Amino acid sequence: MSALAFTRRVAAVALLAAPFVTHAADYPSKPIHFIVPYTPGGTTDLVARTVGQKVAEKLGQPVLIDNRGGAGGNIGMDAVAKAAPDGYTIGFGAISTNALNPHIYKSMAFDPRKDFTAISLLGTSTIVLEVPASLPIKSVPDLIAAAKKNPGLPYATAGAGTSMNLAGVMFAQMTGTELVHVAYKGSGPAITDMLGNNIGVMFDNLPASLPHIQAGKLRALAVAGPTRSPSLPDVPTMAEAGLKDYALEPWFGVYGPAHLPASVVKALNEAFTEALAMPDVKAKLQQAGFSPRGSTAQELTTLTQTEYQRLGDVARKAGMTAD
Repeated sequence: MSALAFTRRVAAVALLAAPFVTHAADYPSKPIHFIVPYTPGGTTDLVARTVGQKVAEKLGQPVLIDNRGGAGGNIGMDAVAKAAPDGYTIGFGAISTNALNPHIYKSMAFDPRKDFTAISLLGTSTIVLEVPASLPIKSVPDLIAAAKKNPGLPYATAGAGTSMNLAGVMFAQMTGTELVHVAYKGSGPAITDMLGNNIGVMFDNLPASLPHIQAGKLRALAVAGPTRSPSLPDVPTMAEAGLKDYALEPWFGVYGPAHLPASVVKALNEAFTEALAMPDVKAKLQQAGFSPRGSTAQELTTLTQTEYQRLGDVARKAGMTAD
């Protein structure tokens, strides 16, 4: 092949590739849909809207929050998995949707290990064990005693297969009590029933319940994490309340469909990690009981894989099911 022919071939290939290079360089050129797989009013909704606003400012395009609750978050994340891998549909994944659910749902429409592209960790939350303030139960030992006197005591969570559900299963196992799980479609409806004294016990992500605890309408008995929450410094951990080695700390992350272009992942990762590091964002989320923390895409990929294995073992030992 002559030098002239080679040059022409290279030029032809460059022309064919040019639209794709331009597209990547122009990302984003339209609004980004950020699917939150839970109903409005919960932890994920608060974090998504707070961080999403800053990401929109960074990228120069609106970030539209799309709440799609149901099936422990599976419905919303399935929509993410099936979206075009162009960066215009991303999702708010969690320890439940991307690590626990495949082990407790008989039928899963996606595989979290293969059907997503990890973008960035968002942070961790605190699970709080709470009761209506009107009840005489004032501590974890009080609740254990009540549960043993009343086998089948119901407890609420934001949904089957959530980390709150796991927290309840672990609590029942470690205390030798028989609890019945009542799965709601999000924290909001469950809290409404708690405030109306229609259910007496709840495991919830702290940001959704914190205003009601601070208002004296709900009583926090303990937090599930390894350390006390800065938002509730006087509330003990489960371990401090007598359940040795009890610790559960939910994590959350941003995912896109599988096969997202590296340039798109880079743009989104930079936008989210910068947003999470902003002092006003950190202050707002920490005040609500959420601990914001960004990560590299690889760090979230590794976390997803290791937690998938770990929680699979936990779910099998507990006999957890969500169907």
